[in-house]
Amino acid sequence: MADSPFPRSSRSGLLRTTLNSSMAPQNLSHSLLILEKSNAEQNERSLMEDTGDDLDRGKSRMDVLFPQFFDVLQAQGNGQEAFEVIQSLTQVCRGVVEQLELEIDHGMGGEQGARERESMLTWLRQEINTWRLLHALFYDRILLQTDRQADDEMQDGPTLGGSEKEVIQQLYALNATLREYQLVVDWLEACYDRGEQQNPLHAHDRMMAWENTLFQLENLQGAAFGKGHKIVTRLDPDAPVREKRPLHALDEEDNLRLSRAIFELIRAGRVYDGLKLCKHFGQTWRAAILEGWRLHEDPNFEQNVSVLHEKLPIEGNPRRDIWKRCAWMLADSKNYDEYSRATAGVFSGHLGSLKTLLHSNWHDLLWAHLKVQIDIRVESEIRGCCLKNYQPMPDDYWNGRMTMEQIFEELNVAKDASVRDFAQSQLGIIQRHLILDTCGELIQHMVRWVEKDTSQQSPHQLRFMAHIVLFLRQIGRVEQERQAEKIVAAYVEALIARGEPQLIAYYTASLSNPLQVQLYSRFLEQVEQKRPRELAVDAALQAGLDVEQITRVTVQNIRLAHQPLGEFGEPQSGEISAIDQRKISALEWLIHLPEQRGELLWQANAMIRTYLASSKVECMRQTFRMVPADIVQQLVSLYGSVDNIPPREECCLKEYLCYKAYLSGVDSFVEWNRLQQNRPKKPQTSHAASSQDNFTERMASERKEQAHRSEVVRWEHKVKEQAKQTIELLYNVLMFPDKGWLVDPFIAKLPENAVQLNWDHRLLQMEKLRSICIPEIALFLNEVMFKSGDFAGCVRLADEISSENRQLYKVYTKHKLAELLAKIADASLELLNSKLDPWGYPITT
Repeated sequence: MADSPFPRSSRSGLLRTTLNSSMAPQNLSHSLLILEKSNAEQNERSLMEDTGDDLDRGKSRMDVLFPQFFDVLQAQGNGQEAFEVIQSLTQVCRGVVEQLELEIDHGMGGEQGARERESMLTWLRQEINTWRLLHALFYDRILLQTDRQADDEMQDGPTLGGSEKEVIQQLYALNATLREYQLVVDWLEACYDRGEQQNPLHAHDRMMAWENTLFQLENLQGAAFGKGHKIVTRLDPDAPVREKRPLHALDEEDNLRLSRAIFELIRAGRVYDGLKLCKHFGQTWRAAILEGWRLHEDPNFEQNVSVLHEKLPIEGNPRRDIWKRCAWMLADSKNYDEYSRATAGVFSGHLGSLKTLLHSNWHDLLWAHLKVQIDIRVESEIRGCCLKNYQPMPDDYWNGRMTMEQIFEELNVAKDASVRDFAQSQLGIIQRHLILDTCGELIQHMVRWVEKDTSQQSPHQLRFMAHIVLFLRQIGRVEQERQAEKIVAAYVEALIARGEPQLIAYYTASLSNPLQVQLYSRFLEQVEQKRPRELAVDAALQAGLDVEQITRVTVQNIRLAHQPLGEFGEPQSGEISAIDQRKISALEWLIHLPEQRGELLWQANAMIRTYLASSKVECMRQTFRMVPADIVQQLVSLYGSVDNIPPREECCLKEYLCYKAYLSGVDSFVEWNRLQQNRPKKPQTSHAASSQDNFTERMASERKEQAHRSEVVRWEHKVKEQAKQTIELLYNVLMFPDKGWLVDPFIAKLPENAVQLNWDHRLLQMEKLRSICIPEIALFLNEVMFKSGDFAGCVRLADEISSENRQLYKVYTKHKLAELLAKIADASLELLNSKLDPWGYPITT
């Protein structure tokens, strides 16, 4: 990662709760300050334009994350770095959250729509929080810790004798673990959401502190509770504890509400707002107490300011040790309400008071533990480096030190079921491993979720996990690439169900070649129409996928798939079933690239062999039409010359021409047979009853007979010409050049991948087809010549079959050979009846 030009910036404002910073209420460190701007007017306008029924309950709003995440990652290729991508993904999710919130406000979808949108919002908010956590932690781990390594090696340790603030600043600069603790705390505070809790001070305005108690003390006779109700006799802050008497009941209630409001502001990291709240409600002493945790620094001791002869203000609390011990005792006391105790516990490292109040939420408990751990480490550093005598802290304070692993173990076995449930949930596990920086274990968990049951994982869960994996891969935190690919592959399968080629191609390209071929070919198998197929191929080319291999596997999978017949079974003869039509149309995948003309011939020939063996001539014709008519010229143009055509393509080309000759011969025979059976019918003669009509009818009858004779002459000429053409085309099959029909030409060596191509199996298929088709063609030829009166031609057919040049007789079985010889014998008998010898020559004596 050192060579990567990642963006860099300062870390100012990171340690504001531990150092003496009272900056803005929003306290997330700079690595978490992500610009989350939204155009509310545009969102509202889009809602007003949506006049359709809200049938998807906001699903379409959330589904835009699929293409938007894709757009963000595509922009990464234009120079956008990994951490900028995380920020953009967060902004995209935030935009969807704002749209869903706006729809809920407008009442779209009614109560059910609101419930479903709230469920989506819950997930999206947690996803946003996780992206922010990932950005903050890994920005520090990958960039800042790397930058500080050289500086750390040059420093011996913390400087002794500095002010408390200087010591802790140096501690945070050197201690990456403590800095990560603070980053997680910042994240937990920035993501804090009170949920549906109402503002505890919603009905109160600025007032004097404890005014009801003051009024009762000044007017005891008119007190609402009478003389019997004892309250404090003094109004100093310690009076209720010292006198063990309560305030006025209304003041007690107001006090509790104020304590609760202050603690919630502190939980959200807004200490400054908590101070203002105390002053606003007249409890300035409480605000002063909340200032006691600040680190002490006296800038007047610095040499560079001593020459100015001007005294600068002192920062922090010079008696911070005393304040901290008192705050610990307050948090440990039972005399105060739980919110006051927890507030003191936040700044004094008292975990018990925090756990009592925050026992039902995983994030709250994690925040409490980390606040205590940071406090202990900071206090330990101060007392070890500052040359000053400090008041000792109780032993229980120092015994509270824990590691991050121990904290998560305690959360996993928490008493509250909701805490345990979140700890074992997907989001809890993801956040835990991101914090612990155990990316390998995180990926293993994701793989188990995917392998257990992908259907239980929603597409958005898969999207979330896949992009985490892609980010970890980019920053070099993926140890086992095969496991990471399983998660991305599961997301690709979810995208396949949606059918968006650009997204599928882009994420498929991030996988290894075997997975690319497997997944994208699975997607292509589902695309049936021509235009979507073109878009799918274009998307694959744009993503850099191996389109040739993918389309080849796609066609092969479709061709070899065994699918059950429909409820109507096989179609009638001459028709193409839907299954066969799907197989034939799959050849379109091989037409897009000119480089695949050889593969197109290979797959088309394989289909034709199957259909020819099954006597599906119409399927064979349809398959043949899928091959461009100028395939020969294209192959020659592709390879430069005929001599450069590879062995496989050369064999495929001859096989294709063999089928072309066969189809031409069979189609010509079918046409001849049709003409042969459609001899013009002789017109019927009518017998007239009246002698006066005989002449008229006789003339009409003669004209019909004359027309019939002319039609018969034309028919005989057509039959004769068709027979001549058919005989020629059928002989083209029997006399096919270069070793014969469906016999490969001579090639110097087999293709390199002959085993993968099942070359021997292909040769067996072709030999089987020769034994089926050549006897069939011979019978067709004999029938045409016999019915055309060419009996000598029938006899000469025997010479061609028995010739040693092509050895056609070897494809015959005894039964088929006997059948052909019987028909040839009939032709010889006709020749003998015509006063010729059995071979058709004149008899000489």
